[in-house]
Amino acid sequence: MTNYAQSRYKTNFTPRKPVKTFRDLDIYQQTMNCAVIVVKNIRPKLVTLKYPFLEGLMDCTMTVPLSIGEAHSIRFGDFPLGLRLLEKAMSGCNKMIIYLEHIKGMYGAKVEIDVIDEIIVRYAESRTKTFHLEQSWKKWNVAPREPSAPARIKL
Repeated sequence: MTNYAQSRYKTNFTPRKPVKTFRDLDIYQQTMNCAVIVVKNIRPKLVTLKYPFLEGLMDCTMTVPLSIGEAHSIRFGDFPLGLRLLEKAMSGCNKMIIYLEHIKGMYGAKVEIDVIDEIIVRYAESRTKTFHLEQSWKKWNVAPREPSAPARIKL
């Protein structure tokens, strides 16, 4: 006798690794990886090209993983602030995309366009995943419902 679920679905299910710290979050790992690539590979070229918004770019690239890490910890004590920090991380992803597209537009072939395009894709994906994390937090951290009024007992 075959199991219906096994015969119908061809993929094997593997549960996700439980999140114990913010470092376990894929969005943290992804955005930190992007920050390292920006600082190591893109920044030196922008310094030589005298990119006018270099300081803003460097601040923004670190703001995203910093906000994610802080949000993960602070949500237990101040849930609304944790959600605001996730919003800040999402806006940081959008800002990074804007900075990177600006760099492509200004310098074209003088910078590694393939690397920049890959980082843009990663930030866009991280923004979407951060949004889904926020929705998940909202789902599980809803304020408790008011207990319904006790039923009156007729005597």
